[in-house]
Amino acid sequence: MTDPLLTLRPWTAPEVTSWGRLPMNAVDRRTGAHSLDGDWRFQLLSAPDAPVGGAWSTAAVPGVWTMQNTDDPLRSTVDLPQYLNIRMPYTEFPPLSPVDDNPTGVYEREIDVPADWTGRRIVLQVGAAESVLLVHVDGRPVGVSKDSHLAADFDLSDVVRPGGRHTLRLTVVKWSDASHIEDQDHWWHGGITRSVLLYTTDPLHLADVTVRASRDGELRVDCRVRDTGGALPEGWYVSGELDGLELTQDTGFDRANAEDERVSAFLGEARMQTRVPEVRAWTAETPELYGLTVRLHHADGGVADSSRHRVGFRDVEIVGRDLLVNGERIYIRGVNRHDFHPLTGRTVSYDDMRADLVLLKRFGFNAIRTAHYPNDPTLYDLADELGFYVVDEADIESHDHAHEIADDPRYLNAFVDRVSRMVLRDKNHPSVIIWSLGNESDYGANHDAAAGWVRRHDATRPLQYEGAAKRGWADPDLASDIACPMYAPLEDCVAHALSGEQTKPLIQCEYSHAMGNSNGTLADHWAAIEATPGLQGGFIWEFWDHGILQSVNDGRPVGRGGAGLYDNGVTAPGYRWAYGGDFGEKDHDGAFIADGVVFPDRTPKPVMFEHRELAAPVRLELFRHEGLVVANHQHFRGLQWLAGEWRLALADGRTLTAPAELPSLLPGETAVVPLPLALPEDGGEAWLTLRVTTAEDLAWAPRGTEVCAPQVLLRAAVPAEELPVPGTVEVDADGLLVHPLLTAGPVLSLWRAPTDNDELGGMALRWRTWGLDALVRKVVSVRRDGDAVTVLAEYAGTTGVVRHRQVFTPVEGGIRVDELAELPEEFDDVARVGTVFETVAGLDRLEWFGQGPWESYPDRSGGAPVGHHTLAVDELFTPYLRPQESGGRHGVRRFVLSGPDAPGLVVTPDEPRQVSVTRYRADDLAAAAHHDELVPRAGCVVHVDAAHRGLGTASCGPDTFPSYLVAPGVHRWSWTLRAL
Repeated sequence: MTDPLLTLRPWTAPEVTSWGRLPMNAVDRRTGAHSLDGDWRFQLLSAPDAPVGGAWSTAAVPGVWTMQNTDDPLRSTVDLPQYLNIRMPYTEFPPLSPVDDNPTGVYEREIDVPADWTGRRIVLQVGAAESVLLVHVDGRPVGVSKDSHLAADFDLSDVVRPGGRHTLRLTVVKWSDASHIEDQDHWWHGGITRSVLLYTTDPLHLADVTVRASRDGELRVDCRVRDTGGALPEGWYVSGELDGLELTQDTGFDRANAEDERVSAFLGEARMQTRVPEVRAWTAETPELYGLTVRLHHADGGVADSSRHRVGFRDVEIVGRDLLVNGERIYIRGVNRHDFHPLTGRTVSYDDMRADLVLLKRFGFNAIRTAHYPNDPTLYDLADELGFYVVDEADIESHDHAHEIADDPRYLNAFVDRVSRMVLRDKNHPSVIIWSLGNESDYGANHDAAAGWVRRHDATRPLQYEGAAKRGWADPDLASDIACPMYAPLEDCVAHALSGEQTKPLIQCEYSHAMGNSNGTLADHWAAIEATPGLQGGFIWEFWDHGILQSVNDGRPVGRGGAGLYDNGVTAPGYRWAYGGDFGEKDHDGAFIADGVVFPDRTPKPVMFEHRELAAPVRLELFRHEGLVVANHQHFRGLQWLAGEWRLALADGRTLTAPAELPSLLPGETAVVPLPLALPEDGGEAWLTLRVTTAEDLAWAPRGTEVCAPQVLLRAAVPAEELPVPGTVEVDADGLLVHPLLTAGPVLSLWRAPTDNDELGGMALRWRTWGLDALVRKVVSVRRDGDAVTVLAEYAGTTGVVRHRQVFTPVEGGIRVDELAELPEEFDDVARVGTVFETVAGLDRLEWFGQGPWESYPDRSGGAPVGHHTLAVDELFTPYLRPQESGGRHGVRRFVLSGPDAPGLVVTPDEPRQVSVTRYRADDLAAAAHHDELVPRAGCVVHVDAAHRGLGTASCGPDTFPSYLVAPGVHRWSWTLRAL
């Protein structure tokens, strides 16, 4: 018998977005539904029209088959995760997809339909399937759905029998015409990625519920009602209550419908309303929610259907060039987020999503862009509850063929379908404040059509689309109410805001790229944003490093059984974080998938601490050396939810503490408070920190969780001269310092293991071209002047010669090293200028006075307060997925290397310097593709830099600023070396 769904070949027809699929709506059917999650029978076919036969394996639902170790031979040989950013994984042009090499998963299981469902409507919901879903029951075709990131509901009432057992088959075609508009920057997978449910309703049911709740307490609830029998029965009505407050019928709405002849026997509409006195408004800072229950009644009063919602009262509007929430101009401190997990790919649990948002909340983020598709529905529930502003983005990205598809009428229906279904599903969430038409799909008539639908259906939220905004940030005729560029240079943003031509809020949809050791100049961006009316923030790219846990032995994804094989960003021996190319794919984009602010196990990268301080709700400034200005930097609430403690760090090693009572401040207010601690006359340099924590248990943080730690300098350091003393300095025949705690004497270093930004931004290529990675050292002279030794050397690259002078002078208890390096003009942008040496084994602990404890660099140091810090040497290194320069600490005044079985080593730079202490040379890191290839050295590799290049974000976006570059010319620095 011919299968009509296979005959239709919907995977080749962009005009076909669905068949037999029910309309999307905002009625949540998860409560009370029968879950069909679990192990299903599974076969992987080579193409959608290949015959089903042979042995069945099993596959977990929800889940992607690309991450599961099934016994299917095709699964085990060819269909593994693949990462591409822009290019499609096949050469066919839209709307075509591979004919003979199109993995197709066939899922089967039996379903038992409860006998008491007799006479009721029975519906199957497939939460998400990538990319085309075909549904059969007992071999009978039921429906088709496209859109890999939204649910598809199918009415099974006519094909199943209450009390009976039936065979449900879900066929998922991996490649299709739809794949060309799902060309997002993440792993390609295949499978059923969200839960599968079976639920039932009365034939008379709520077809949709639309909630409108404004900050003044006005609530309006619109209901759409249908009956599977066609005509609606007489006498039905709706009722509702909000936390015990009964809603009233809007009789004016009913009368207007009748007068306009909108009432029919087919579609029922009703409106209820109420006003909440002294309403508690919803914001990301104050996520106040009310419980709403809507009931649909038969004429006799019996409840036919009900729907529950959590309501947040808030308004969103654009006034001039400002985005306002509840009348207040807000800052968007956002991050882009994919649905991702290192063991399950695109399938995420409630606990996963809650952990994501709790972590973001603790680090000062208040907004999420659902890049680049509607996320799992649970995410929006959690955003409502925990407090996040959400830019909800449609499942549209045609990156490889953007220009062709934007105006292709064959894809018109797909664009409108995807945008409208997203809006219909998520419109009742207060967290959703902006709709997005998708990502990186050029701009054409298909976007305008989708935008028109949104503006008609939901006028309560603005709409954005980067592809339209980049045609003109101020153009009022484009389908974007917000200027939302990607990685626009900061100077361009500021110039636009000051030009007098700005007409829209400027909120970058992506503005700082977190690939590897990155996010330089984040503090500079926020200083400009907060100082420039018209700039309101943006979204960092992105939340996760999308590393997949991989077995090094067989090269396969570990899958669900891998829990416990990683911790703090580090995998267990025999495992690693895989990125593009690690599964044998020929076409891939490498580590570009590893560009998040957290590691694959959700361990925060150092940039998270930088962001936390930039988003601090409490700010601190010194006031005439007599007191402190404390500022409430929030939009909507006071400081009563916070507690504080003062910490005074002195250069002599002492840290003094005192309790802090935060002043009572409304949003935006400041107050002057006296200095909390008397500053000792001795002790040298002094820094005062206000450690701010939660004062009570919150939904996202227990009492005592650190929120921020603003800091001020109370007393600057007084330069101290190290006077020469009689002593002996020993150097070898090559002019290298000989010291019992060093295995390699100090030499000049101009090279760092390239960061991802260095590689993709072109700097690393330039440095290699100059030969900075393999400088040849030549001793020019070694001269003794009394007890001091002066060594002159030249370091030759393939171009240019660097002259270097070291003067070793005995001082009290050690040796002072005075250095000078003269860089030729052609070396106009090097990685660093400084000293590198190596120590004996056994030094495994670092104590330092300077910025920390987190890793920090010249253009990313705002999250590392000055103080006394101690860490194991192995904890100083940051395990970015591709090994690179890491572990640096900025502004170090003094550090001590020690161990239980070795004398300690003390280094004191002449001024705060960039320092790193790791187990790896730069060449060790540069030669490795993954951390399992690294072999730590027994001793420590120590860098003390006179100058260190900023990090920037040049892997995707602007490089660091000129002020953070290392220029040619003369560089001078000095440091002392002592043994404890």
